[in-house]
Amino acid sequence: MSRLWVLLAAAALDWLLGDPAWMPHPIRLMGWTISRLEAGLRRLFPRTPGGELLAGGGLVLTMVLLFGGGSLLLLAALYALSPAAGTAAEVWLSYQLLAARCLRDESMAVYRALTGRSLMDAQRAVGRIVGRDTQCLDRDGVTRAAVETVAENTSDGVIAPLFWLALGGLPLGMVYKAVNTMDSMVGYRNKRYLFFGRAAARTDDAANYLPARLSALLMCLAAALLPGFRGRDALRIWRRDRRKHKSPNSAHTEAACAGALQLQLAGPNYYFGQLVDKPTIGDDQRPVEALDILRAGRILYATAFFALLLFCGVPLLILLFP
Repeated sequence: MSRLWVLLAAAALDWLLGDPAWMPHPIRLMGWTISRLEAGLRRLFPRTPGGELLAGGGLVLTMVLLFGGGSLLLLAALYALSPAAGTAAEVWLSYQLLAARCLRDESMAVYRALTGRSLMDAQRAVGRIVGRDTQCLDRDGVTRAAVETVAENTSDGVIAPLFWLALGGLPLGMVYKAVNTMDSMVGYRNKRYLFFGRAAARTDDAANYLPARLSALLMCLAAALLPGFRGRDALRIWRRDRRKHKSPNSAHTEAACAGALQLQLAGPNYYFGQLVDKPTIGDDQRPVEALDILRAGRILYATAFFALLLFCGVPLLILLFP
């Protein structure tokens, strides 16, 4: 029962506070730790494909032990000292694993720049939340990029952390976020990380397999119930286009969002100066507009709300009415 209240309190703090830049954040600590471990492990293991695979596996194991085991020990110590201190720490750290408000705020910065008629500002704003080259994007390209990143990160930034927090509390939530952060830093198929980052990428694929599909279904439900969205199209496009990505998980919520908004997303884009030919997701039923960024934010919050109902409301009803 206490885990449900921790999860609800953490989600409420995320929606109210977001991610202020001045606040110390465990994800920044994870990023710093990954960088230091990568440097040390690369020196420790031979620079061969096999050596880099072992080094990457060592990175995953070390991060899981440090942040999963470390949070478990921290909570045990604090709860032994005072239940109130343990609960407060668990709520605060769990809240920092969620990114609904942050996603909405960052996408709103793109929207404000677009509606303020400053394309350069909009390109810079969207560059903070996407990996593609943004200096060559026109207004429609900036808008699509913002919508895509809100849609994709609905899963790994919001629903997946909620899923793992609900399943195993803060320690499992920390493990998930450590794995996801590793994937974002080293899980690339380039010369530097093809072997070293493979363990992180495969572990992240496994950790997101169920949450990605659940997120898409919840987004389809949100689209069916929210005015102005198309639930049937969301489900249809999800079923048709959910595999149109090299990652087994990334296209699920993007496809559901594209259908809900009746937009065509994805397609070719430039990354580090090179054109990457990606398939499109969704049908080009209408022109994209800046307001679609706001709509993506609304469906993000609705999807998170339904996830909380599922993760907290259903177990609560089972406990109250066995």
